[in-house]
Amino acid sequence: MHDLLDPMKNPVTYAVPFFALFILIELAALKWLDHDDTALTAAVASSRGRTGYLMKDARTSILMGAGSLFSSLALKLVSFFVYVWIYVHLAPFHLPTDTWWSWVLMIGAVDLAYYWQHRFVHRARVGWAAHQAHHSSEYMNFATALRQKWNPWFDFFFWLPLPFLGIAPWAIYFAFGINLIYQFFVHTETIDRLPRPVEAVFNTPSHHRVHHGSDPIYLDKNYAGMLIIWDRMFGTFQPELHRPTYGLTKKVTTYNLIKLEYGDYRALWTDVRRAESWRERLGYVFGPPGWAPEGKQPTPSSTVRETATAE
Repeated sequence: MHDLLDPMKNPVTYAVPFFALFILIELAALKWLDHDDTALTAAVASSRGRTGYLMKDARTSILMGAGSLFSSLALKLVSFFVYVWIYVHLAPFHLPTDTWWSWVLMIGAVDLAYYWQHRFVHRARVGWAAHQAHHSSEYMNFATALRQKWNPWFDFFFWLPLPFLGIAPWAIYFAFGINLIYQFFVHTETIDRLPRPVEAVFNTPSHHRVHHGSDPIYLDKNYAGMLIIWDRMFGTFQPELHRPTYGLTKKVTTYNLIKLEYGDYRALWTDVRRAESWRERLGYVFGPPGWAPEGKQPTPSSTVRETATAE
């Protein structure tokens, strides 16, 4: 527990200065190396979407990232004792934590769990109500990577198999920290496609730009954290065909942190309360964003993102 609460045992702590450094490098690159958008007419620029940084948007993302540190710590505290009990009493074996191959397995297992968790929060409205905050920016930059949700509770269920597989709880948190650091660097437009072998195996800026696109062809694709092989294996891969339009399918008009983080929960609760049967209630909670019984419409929300299969 002492190690769990010690920020110096969290790899993200050491990455924070590098996050700030790379945001500054990206700002410099956009200012002095990218001149395309300055020559565009307003209509053309609008059709291509927004690029670069908007300071109030970046400030919102950074504040959301700071808030997520506390919610992530709360999740660790809640899950720690459950994971330890499973690891000690139910795991048939314990993976070593002092060999390179065991860390490859553990990081891969955490990444696979992340893929399914990420897919769930896109496909179930109760999960999307939390996760949509990360997609609410119309910009794709390193600051957007920090725009994290304050409601990470579904991670608990998708990490639950890991201690059964003999992965020490502290190693789960450490491996997830590595995963988060990696994902910071795929939130950018300043890097084009990488060499084909890298693009075939790893999540890259090109793949993740697709994930943040609100274009119909890009919706609910490329859920990968570190390895794009999961999307290729499970049928959710989409290559980047054109520059995405970033953000939600319905325009977000606020920078209010509380509305961004919890506004969709309010709309969800309204629909559940007005539902006429348990089937409808469960449909609103676990159906895809935008789902409603025939003849009805879900409660409007500025942060509801309709998925490709929602009806």
